[in-house]
Amino acid sequence: MIKLIRIDDRLVHGQVAFTWVPSLGIDCLIVANDKIARDDFQKMTLGLAKPAGVKLLIKSVADTIAFLNDEKNKPAKILVLVNSVKDAATLASGVSEISSINFGGIRAKENAKLISKAVALTDEDVVLIKELLQKGIELEIRQVPTDEKQKVGSLI
Repeated sequence: MIKLIRIDDRLVHGQVAFTWVPSLGIDCLIVANDKIARDDFQKMTLGLAKPAGVKLLIKSVADTIAFLNDEKNKPAKILVLVNSVKDAATLASGVSEISSINFGGIRAKENAKLISKAVALTDEDVVLIKELLQKGIELEIRQVPTDEKQKVGSLI
C-alpha cells in the first residue's frame, strides 16, 4: 500500500528517516529516479541514510510504476521518493492508486520561483501541477507529518 508519494530533491535524509517513516509505519522506501538507478555510488550513499529495519529500493520511474502496480507488493507500507514534479506526475499517470502527492523540498534553481519556504517551481512544474489538480490529485506541502497541509494549488 502506498502511504506517501513525496517530492524532495534530497530524497532520503533525516526528515524522511526520523519523522515520515515512523509516523506512517513505513517498511519500504522506494527512490524512483532514472539517473540514480544507474549510479552505484549514489545508491550506496542513499543506503547509508535509510533507517534501520526499512527496505530501500532504488528503481527507475518505469520500474517503480511496475512495482507499485504489482499486487504482490500491496502488503508493503511504501513511501516513494522522487526529486521532481515531472517524475511524480509520471508516477501518478501510471499508478491509479496515487491520490495525493506531498511536496517536501525542491530547492531554488534558475527560472524557479519560491511558493513556500522549501518549494521552488518552474513554469514547467506549474503546468504539470495544474494537470495533476485537474485529475483530482491532492497536492500538499509539508516538511514533516505534524505540519499543517498547505495546498499547492492555492500557492501557484
